[in-house]
Parts: sequence; C-alpha cells; structure tokens
Amino acid sequence: MLRVLAVDDELPALEELAYLLRQDDRIEHVMTAADGVTALQDMVQMIGGGERLDGVFLDIRMPGLDGLDLARLVGGFPSPPRLVFVTAHEECAVQAFELEAVDYLLKPVRAERLAEAVRRLEAATVPAPEPGQDDVIPVELGGRTRFVPQQAVWFAEAKGDYVRLHTVDGSYLVRMSLAALERRWSDGGFLRIHRSTLVSARHVSELRFEGGRVTLTVGTETLQVSRRHSRQVREQLVRQHRGVIS
Repeated sequence: MLRVLAVDDELPALEELAYLLRQDDRIEHVMTAADGVTALQDMVQMIGGGERLDGVFLDIRMPGLDGLDLARLVGGFPSPPRLVFVTAHEECAVQAFELEAVDYLLKPVRAERLAEAVRRLEAATVPAPEPGQDDVIPVELGGRTRFVPQQAVWFAEAKGDYVRLHTVDGSYLVRMSLAALERRWSDGGFLRIHRSTLVSARHVSELRFEGGRVTLTVGTETLQVSRRHSRQVREQLVRQHRGVIS
C-alpha cells in the first residue's frame, strides 16, 4: 500500500486529484499541499520523523517554488520518494524524466490514466531484493506482463525515457532511466561501460583491446567501452574474476 503526497496550487485540481487517488485500492494514505514550499516542509518533517512517503504527485507551474525546482530538492533526500508530474504543460516532459519521474500526466487527469501512473509508482517502489535474491523487472507486452530476472539480462541500453533490457530470449523495453536501474542493481555486478550502456559482468566472456578501442563480448553481442570508462571497467572485471578464481 502506497503513501503519497499531492501538490497543486489550484485548489479544485488538488481536491480532484486527491479524491481520485483515494479511490485507488493501492493507495493507503493521501496527503495534500497547496504550494511547493509547504510540500517541502511537510516532506522534511515526515521523512525526518521516520514516516514513509512513497510518491509525490506534483504540479509544475506553481508560484514561489515550482514543481521542477521542488523535484531537484527532493532528489537530494537520502531516500527520496518517487515523482509523478501532473501538469497542463506538456513541454516540460523532457526535464521531468531527466529528474527520473515515474510518469508525466497531463491535465485534466483521467481516472484510468491516473490508475496507470499509480501502477508505475507501485512498480518503482518495490523494495530492493534481499542479498542472494534475484531482482525481477516487470515488462508490459500487449496486455501481458513478463517478469525479467536480473540474472537473465546481458546488458541494458538507454533509449530516451526507457531502458532496453537485452537477454538470451530477446529484448524488452522498460520505462525507467538507466541511472535508476544502475542504482537498483548496484550490488548485482552491473558495470557502466558507456553513458548509455550498463553491462552484466557475469555475462562478459571477453575483454579486447584493438587500435586503442576496448570492446566486450557479452552473450552474443560485442559492445564498445567508452574511453572514459575503459580503465574502470577493466579493473572491475579483473578484480571480479580474480575473486571467482580464488
């Protein structure tokens, strides 16, 4: 069950959003704030007091502290809540997803569209797996949900607001940022080899140096390592495989 905060300076819009959220069985509790400053104060008080806050449904155009600035401040929290932007301005979508928003809703909000945002929020707030467990990413496939285990993923590529997971069985598109996936799988043996590519070390079978270029063989694919990441990737792979041998 989710605990969320709805933020909007327009009272009718705030009341409607809170009402719709309270109708959703996946929502445990809905709090509201009528401006960015109040929302920030409420979040600091809640999180500082040990209360759980899973998500913030956030308007963008607000006087004083607007939604994007508030989102940047929230991103500095030790365990920030996930963000869903709810706005009449579609031109801010790129900035919103750069801030790792779970979803971006346009006003007026339809109940079925809000329900989809809640589903995405719920998926994004699944607790990290316990050590020894394999994390699983749910993937929507035309009305079906496929569960892709972390250990099956060869590598992940950033594709705009999505990540494409490559496995032996094919590739799957998931709506999340590569940075968020990297944090989620930080203990799972995944290496950043390029600003748009994350690789599973367990599936790397070869590291090759040719003409100043560094490439990896991952599954059946050959991937280039950026100059910026070459040294770190080589050291991590050598260190990891030495640990396996010892």
